[in-house]
Amino acid sequence: MSEKLNLIKKLSFFNSLNDDQLDIVDAISKVSNYAKNSVLYYENDRNNKIFFLISGLIKVYKIDKYENEIFLYYIYKDTMISELTTVSSDTIHCFSNAEFMEESVVLEVDFIKFKQEFLSKNILNNEFINEILSKTHQLHCVVNRELVFDATAKVAFALANDLEMFNSHKRHEVSFMLHIQPETLSRVLNKLKRSAIIETENTNIVILNKEMLTSIYKGGLS
Repeated sequence: MSEKLNLIKKLSFFNSLNDDQLDIVDAISKVSNYAKNSVLYYENDRNNKIFFLISGLIKVYKIDKYENEIFLYYIYKDTMISELTTVSSDTIHCFSNAEFMEESVVLEVDFIKFKQEFLSKNILNNEFINEILSKTHQLHCVVNRELVFDATAKVAFALANDLEMFNSHKRHEVSFMLHIQPETLSRVLNKLKRSAIIETENTNIVILNKEMLTSIYKGGLS
């Protein structure tokens, strides 16, 4: 078995395929290694591949008219990277920028051949739809974070849904990603500690009461 085929098998997206089908994926794809801080694609790029993150971490962001970076979300390993709005076109339009936050390994699959060999035969359709729905959910979270949530709700949502991200970054980096001031983040964390919702262990946040935490951004606490 080739090394590439072993890497393909690490992606849960392809778990339902038999050996012959996996060989087809192997034949229509390639594996690429990316260095930290390199860019997979830029906003408005077009390509004819779908990308899967085998290992590593990707930051997805946009740039506003003042050249400020607007953080959207992270993509973790074992996830489809590509943002798709249609399967009728043979090219994929990139709506944001994707930058590697650490050394990463990516599977690049020929989109046209993927449609011919799998989607047109009703193979991997459910997996494909689930990945697209997951992307939609991420964008819904961005809308809530930017347009609906106040600072407390932003922090509570981040802690409840991406604690790993929260603990792996410095506090000023987290405040930047949540688009709040560092002093505001500190104030919210202290408030949650006083309410016995979270505590700190060696600079890491530990959630003590997940139910109370989620009630904050679902309209419970203010």
